[in-house]
Amino acid sequence: MKTLIRWTVALSAVVMTATAWAQAPYPNGPISLVVPFAPGSGTDAVARIVVKKLGERLNQTVLVDNKAGANGQIAANFVAKAKPDGYTLLMTTNTSHSANPNLVKDLKYDPIKDFTPIARVGELPFALMVSAKDPARNMAEWLTYARANPGKLSYATPNSTSLVSSETIKRIGKVDVLGVPYKSSPQALTDLISGVIQMYVSDVGSSMGMIKAGTVRVLAVTTKQPLSSLPGVPPIAESIPGFDLTSWNGIFGPAGVPREVVDKLNTELQAVLADKDVQAQLKQIGFEVWPSKTPEEFSRYVSDQLAHWAGMIRQAGIRAE
Repeated sequence: MKTLIRWTVALSAVVMTATAWAQAPYPNGPISLVVPFAPGSGTDAVARIVVKKLGERLNQTVLVDNKAGANGQIAANFVAKAKPDGYTLLMTTNTSHSANPNLVKDLKYDPIKDFTPIARVGELPFALMVSAKDPARNMAEWLTYARANPGKLSYATPNSTSLVSSETIKRIGKVDVLGVPYKSSPQALTDLISGVIQMYVSDVGSSMGMIKAGTVRVLAVTTKQPLSSLPGVPPIAESIPGFDLTSWNGIFGPAGVPREVVDKLNTELQAVLADKDVQAQLKQIGFEVWPSKTPEEFSRYVSDQLAHWAGMIRQAGIRAE
């Protein structure tokens, strides 16, 4: 009888400890921030800057988990199926949540229904680049050269922004350039410098080091307005009227994350992005900090961008596959 009592007391203590741990304020364990692109990509660089300060504020370990491949689908599917407790998050871009729904016929996730928007982080601007050895010095010269050499030039497409931008330039600019799929931005940049490909619409973040080193030449930016990080570089819209694309960046959880967890993460991310040191680090890689004020604002933005990208993809003449 005494043995049974001891076992009962011990079991009760274990249950009470487990219950107390489960009910402890969020977060009470490590957090995984899944990134759908390879190490060295622009989104990866942003994530690593953000998680360091976020971990300090939450007093928990926040780790970057790169799950690259299939234009963000692998990472998005993984997070969509994760437990909605705030310990598995997704830092992603327009690739998975704006472009893929219009580019992939049998997409395994819904960008709206399967995720909980937490906060927009900002924009990772893109720019059209060529090798420093390329004869073109500006967008007009490149278009003239490309039209004079139909089918002889190629461009890289490691993500949706590169693909849609390049295909739009082809269609509206009336140039015949061959698209070459890539798994990551770093490899595309390496091949651009070596001459394997002749044009690449790259995120400014992953290419900033090469821009500063002078191994690539920036001809134009994809945004409607010039970028402070690339002074003197004109928008593509000056040569191709109406052109305006940018890569937004934001953080989601799986559908069903408790509101108190969403609010906690949103509040801490707001503080992280307001930190002057974080802003300075992000500026160095060409990232434009532009946080949403509330999860609801970010949710509306995601819906608006989904519609905007649908129009751009139709304009580029790209069909879902």
